[in-house]
Amino acid sequence: MKAFMDEDFLLNSDTAKKLFHEYAEHMPIVDYHCHINPAEIAQNRKFDNITQAWLDGDHYKWKLMRSNGIDEKYVTGNGSDREKFQVYAEVLKKAIGNPLYHWTHMELKKYFGYRGILNGETAEEVWNLCNEKLKTDELSVQGIIAQSNVKLICTTDDPIDSLEYHRKVRADLSCEVKVVPAWRPDKIMNIEKDTFSAYVKKLEEVSGVKIAKFDDVCEALALRLDYFEKAGCKASDHGLNAVVYAPVSQKKLDGILKTALEGAPLTAGETDEYKYALLSFLAREYVKRGWVMQIHYGTARDVNTAMYEKLGPDTGFDCISPQTGGNGLIKFFDSLFRESILPKTILYSLNANDNLYIDSVIGCFQGTEAAGKLQHGAAWWFNDTKTGMLDQMTGLANLSALGNFVGMLTDSRSFLSYTRHDYFRRVFCDLFGKWVENGEYPCDMKTLGTLVQDISYYNVVRYFGFLL
Repeated sequence: MKAFMDEDFLLNSDTAKKLFHEYAEHMPIVDYHCHINPAEIAQNRKFDNITQAWLDGDHYKWKLMRSNGIDEKYVTGNGSDREKFQVYAEVLKKAIGNPLYHWTHMELKKYFGYRGILNGETAEEVWNLCNEKLKTDELSVQGIIAQSNVKLICTTDDPIDSLEYHRKVRADLSCEVKVVPAWRPDKIMNIEKDTFSAYVKKLEEVSGVKIAKFDDVCEALALRLDYFEKAGCKASDHGLNAVVYAPVSQKKLDGILKTALEGAPLTAGETDEYKYALLSFLAREYVKRGWVMQIHYGTARDVNTAMYEKLGPDTGFDCISPQTGGNGLIKFFDSLFRESILPKTILYSLNANDNLYIDSVIGCFQGTEAAGKLQHGAAWWFNDTKTGMLDQMTGLANLSALGNFVGMLTDSRSFLSYTRHDYFRRVFCDLFGKWVENGEYPCDMKTLGTLVQDISYYNVVRYFGFLL
């Protein structure tokens, strides 16, 4: 029997061990999509306790706690930080087979030197150990990033953001990590939301463009795109329910916008037409700038309406959407390709049933701008598990070129989550090792080592054009 999470954790062959320890383990990290707060980097925040660093904003842990019948007081409510940590420690033992169990202990081991098992009985010991270490500079936000070997972070930023904290990070010569914004225009995309007209007013204020027609939206966004580009932005990210194809006339677009700004409801078809037109415009702008377009889709958001009304969005009540858009993605790509405005694109579907679909679609629209111009992104959110990673990479290998894969991202709000890169690297090194040990790929360690290091780091640097 293997020891629990020893140095060869998840590595089940000599080839896998060699690939991980000699080629993957010490490669730097580029976190090209996350939800961490750049202000906390600029301010080099120190957390008061492990609950603040670990449980605040973590949907994964919240869902586990709710699944065990825990009162919301100890999840997002007014329970004390010590009480919340105790509750999490007590329910963790039931998470057998859940990557949270692994991530939790990997983070305790890497950042706090704790090699025991977290449970209700050890919670006090772990609480005291972690809180004492969180007082040190090594576990300030910048300290965590540095010891995680992170070279670059792309935060997720709204088009109206001032990006002031990005400027502060750049001005801080003691900060070793490069932090750049990523363009996330969901609020201007979501024309069906009640908040749309108020958001447009804010966009008018920061851009100086009065918005009455669709072209005005485009003009305002183009100015903000320029602003983001000057701040080092090289990527956009779109959170969509589905990718749609809905061509529409300019006149009708203006009417749709007018209706929305007046606060009147739109039909589903009108919403799709606006989103298609706006995404097409933005794709053209991304091509001009050489940016990467990321599309996350297949999510049903805020499905528990009672809890949404109580707690608001992004509180752990999203799930996998059973419907992800049919042929809309194909027709959308085809329309962009015909006009030579298809940017480098990474696709992520929360519905794992789309894996082979995505792998086959990207093969129809590749280009010479980059090896693997169109990418199937890393297993995302509910698929961010050992099984999900293996399924995503196996499908990509079967139908495309896994060697071009841009690898792992954290998609996290926690600075302690960089151990997920370690987890991912162990999983794919074990997969490679299995193929070699089975005689399905030659035991050419030079080639294999290059593949491992490319997927760990070099592919993403080349693909986005990061200067590191």
